[in-house]
Amino acid sequence: MAGSVFENKKILVAGGAGFVGSNLVKALAVNKPAMIFVVDNLLSSEKENISGIEPVRLIQGSIADDAILNELHREGMDYIFHLATYHGNQSSIHDPIADHDNNLITSIKLFDKFKDDKRLTKIVYSAAGCAVAEKSVLTASATVEEDIVSLKMDSPYSISKIVGEFYAVYYHKQHGTPTVRARFQNVYGPGEVLGAGAWRGTPATVWRNVTPTFIYKSLKGLPLQLENAGSGSRDFIFVDDIVRGLMACAEFGAPGDVYNLASGRETTIREWAELIMQLTDSKSTLEILPKRDWDTSIKRFGSTEKSKEQLHFTAQTDPEEGLRKTIEWTRANLNRIESCMQKHRDHISLPF
Repeated sequence: MAGSVFENKKILVAGGAGFVGSNLVKALAVNKPAMIFVVDNLLSSEKENISGIEPVRLIQGSIADDAILNELHREGMDYIFHLATYHGNQSSIHDPIADHDNNLITSIKLFDKFKDDKRLTKIVYSAAGCAVAEKSVLTASATVEEDIVSLKMDSPYSISKIVGEFYAVYYHKQHGTPTVRARFQNVYGPGEVLGAGAWRGTPATVWRNVTPTFIYKSLKGLPLQLENAGSGSRDFIFVDDIVRGLMACAEFGAPGDVYNLASGRETTIREWAELIMQLTDSKSTLEILPKRDWDTSIKRFGSTEKSKEQLHFTAQTDPEEGLRKTIEWTRANLNRIESCMQKHRDHISLPF
């Protein structure tokens, strides 16, 4: 759109071929940037997610690679969105070293390379709401943007995401680097491909986030598994809303500060499963499983007040509308999804 702050700007999206990243790249491209540089090692993503989008230059590799960082620094960036991550709690529990290499070193090296860059307007870091949510609660209250963090983290993923926040605050305080932290809740929507990327050691490589897993299994008539009987709750936010929130962080976010990107609605996993089964007219059943032994962030949702006041951001997508769009996209892309899932057939038995 004419007059956008992103018009004629050079933008870096680290992790830009992933689910959220590719949706962000599509939205940024509409704003007529000079160039969008996507850096992605395709560990949990696919090139196809950003194929045909202009103006985009894909650099395949890690954002921690010195040669890549040096090239990007020479180019000069106006905005940076740091979404590169080692996808998921369970993968990080299986391989903490890989999580460190892909979810923490990436952050400090990116911040350090651009710490004194005078051209840079904003660097938006994707933080994790799960890392700051209160642990082992029976009744959740909205998590606000406070500097209170427990040492009792559930996973290396949570550790690396919160330490990434520490470094974002440090580099702003020490060097004036214009870092803004965007705390994600549970994002869902079109474009999340089960099995995308390389095998990472556990079935969570395929059965990643709860929404695409439940939708796929509902369409196939497979049982939907509910840990802890589905009593846990989450704040589900549609990907289009997250993308708007990220862009609002870049435009309006105060350097050094943090903002929840949340819907503000608490939904139990069982309620979410039942709604998905209803919308897909599924014959699936619910399979009740015990609580995951590592998960102490049982119930949570995010406060929306600060983002509404300072970023002018609120989530706009009704959950049922968002799920209908996601189900429609999944139906239309089943062949592609199953092709990605099949890449891991030597590691996991896939029931389809």
